[in-house]
Amino acid sequence: MNETLSFSTGEIIGWTGVLAYVTAYALLSLGWMRAEGVPYHLLNALGGLCLVVVSYTLMDMPNLVVNALWIVIAAASLLRIYIVRKKSQRQKTA
Repeated sequence: MNETLSFSTGEIIGWTGVLAYVTAYALLSLGWMRAEGVPYHLLNALGGLCLVVVSYTLMDMPNLVVNALWIVIAAASLLRIYIVRKKSQRQKTA
């Protein structure tokens, strides 16, 4: 029995998204990552992006929408972090 394990590009993208989501949640739950940190939101955005791509190719609209919203939430959180940091830097130099 000589079976080769092979994955399609879509499967690799999908599993990358799953891994990003689960890694972010696990590290947050274990206290090794902060919800206010950039890495947490980047992992969530990556997971969402990967799963949007897969959902689009499968025409799975409910999953596409929820993952697109996940990306929007992650992007808004990253923008908030950026604004807060810029404001903090201005206050330190003032």
